[in-house]
Amino acid sequence: MIQDRLDKIEERLKQSKTVKESDNAELLTLLNTLRTEIADLSKTHHEHAESIARFAELSTHEATRSERSPALFNLSIEGLTSSVQGFEISHPRLVGVINTFCNYLTDMGI
Repeated sequence: MIQDRLDKIEERLKQSKTVKESDNAELLTLLNTLRTEIADLSKTHHEHAESIARFAELSTHEATRSERSPALFNLSIEGLTSSVQGFEISHPRLVGVINTFCNYLTDMGI
């Protein structure tokens, strides 16, 4: 289920007409790192990993919509950021990847 969500994110990014090519390449690189980090987290905290994947998918959806809603985008980013709280010590790389992912989505013009 988690990998399916991450696959949907990848497909959405590849098909998006609203993301610059350079941003898209960086987001796809971050997504590959996120796959590894979420897989690691899911070994011990499966439900948390699932939530992170869901919020990442939702945030990507909101950031790449043709008609963007700043309110919905902000809620999705807030949820994604909140989903990694508490993992700063045990999974710092995961938190870093999510923060960078959120920053890229935010900088895309919402």
